Amino acid sequence: MSDVTRILNAIEAGDTSAADQLLPLVYDQLRREAQHRMASERSDHTLQATALVHEVYLRLVGDRQVPWQNRAHFYAAAAEAMRRILIEEARRRPSARRPTRVCHRCG
Repeated sequence: MSDVTRILNAIEAGDTSAADQLLPLVYDQLRREAQHRMASERSDHTLQATALVHEVYLRLVGDRQVPWQNRAHFYAAAAEAMRRILIEEARRRPSARRPTRVCHRCG
């Protein structure tokens, strides 16, 4: 059992200090994944890779208890969470390609 899996099991069991131990172990991998995903985003994207990692970490290890199977399950969930966050961000910002329509009769 990897250290990540052991700590994930401790978090699931209610060990509040385990979450502090997890971030240093998973940060580099999450950061690489975030940089990879950000590379395919628009160059003027306001979200940085570091902020994406922190948002993902909060979603995955926050208040809700997830029954993690192992470290692979955690990283797969992190990748999916990154994808969802980037989609949410894209939906929030107006696109330069979609001009707003102006009613010619209304002014």
